[in-house]
Amino acid sequence: MIELRLREGGPPVVCELPDALAERLVGAGVITVNPLGPQRWEVRAARKVGVVRAGPVTVWVDPKITVARLLWLLGWAKRPGWLGTGLIGYAPAPELVPALAEAFASQAERTLGAGLLQGYREIDDATTVLRGRLREHDQVAERHGMAIPLLVRYDDYRSDIAENQLLRAAAGRLLRLPGVGPAVRARLRALRGLLIDISDLVPGTPLPQWRPTRLNARYHDALWLAGIVLTGGAVDHEPGALRLDGFLVDMYQVFEDFVTVTLADALGAIGGRCRAQDRSFLDTDDEIDIRPDLVWRVGERPVAVIDAKYKAEQPAGFPQADVYQALAYATAYRLGEAHLVYAHGNEGARAWTVRNAGVRIIAHTL
Repeated sequence: MIELRLREGGPPVVCELPDALAERLVGAGVITVNPLGPQRWEVRAARKVGVVRAGPVTVWVDPKITVARLLWLLGWAKRPGWLGTGLIGYAPAPELVPALAEAFASQAERTLGAGLLQGYREIDDATTVLRGRLREHDQVAERHGMAIPLLVRYDDYRSDIAENQLLRAAAGRLLRLPGVGPAVRARLRALRGLLIDISDLVPGTPLPQWRPTRLNARYHDALWLAGIVLTGGAVDHEPGALRLDGFLVDMYQVFEDFVTVTLADALGAIGGRCRAQDRSFLDTDDEIDIRPDLVWRVGERPVAVIDAKYKAEQPAGFPQADVYQALAYATAYRLGEAHLVYAHGNEGARAWTVRNAGVRIIAHTL
């Protein structure tokens, strides 16, 4: 087994990798490569952090920010105002996956320590006695008027509900990831044991929906972490391709989600409404579509257009292509200014006024 350790934005590492494996890792957005010879590469981290296993090679990519801060950003993007109190206050493991596994295990243990949550679940069943409501249309269409069995729908009070299904699925997914230590694996297996009577989720189907209420309040933090585990970092496996297993977080997407969710929450409190990935067109024939990260409207009138940018600066400062893109957004929405929001680097906030147009492009940094 070969372990390759990289850092987001860090120096390259020279290593030997089979061509097919290097191509698969590049295609998954894990690394960028520069060939140095037969199966010899200069490798850099791309835009994702985490861990992935491909054949005999395990690639670790550490984020520039601390793992605790990254977990906080992931949580906030799903739930504005989330502080992660009690989840990541300890000194987490230096790598993302071990830290996430430990945070989830700790919170799930506290959550299930008071027993499994129960709730009503709608059940479709075939029975010999009437229970709940008869599904009349199905009875006629599927049973052709036969009296038995009866096709019924009823509410059953049980522990096999969405909240417990999500916790069981998250524990199972973490058990399959590389980098989770033996002690945490044992805790995750124990959690699966507590949830042994809970249904497994069907791969490829949408996750079950849950709604925060007073009754499931003690589950909230564990469920937000489960959501990160189940939706935030899946490694796609393409049929016929070299298999990849792991958990990767796209830092570009994390930053974009954080900016848009936080701004939408703040601007919505002022008035109007915000829409992420607002689809419009640049041309009059509606052939060139544009999707700014966030458009703020008051009534139906756009009043601000904002794009989040998590990328390396050019030697001369911000990439000029971003300014051209922002100008296109301002023009399409008939605005006198457009906003770019960058992760802070060497460049400070600044603004440009476009010649002969009077449009101001304002670059902010976080």
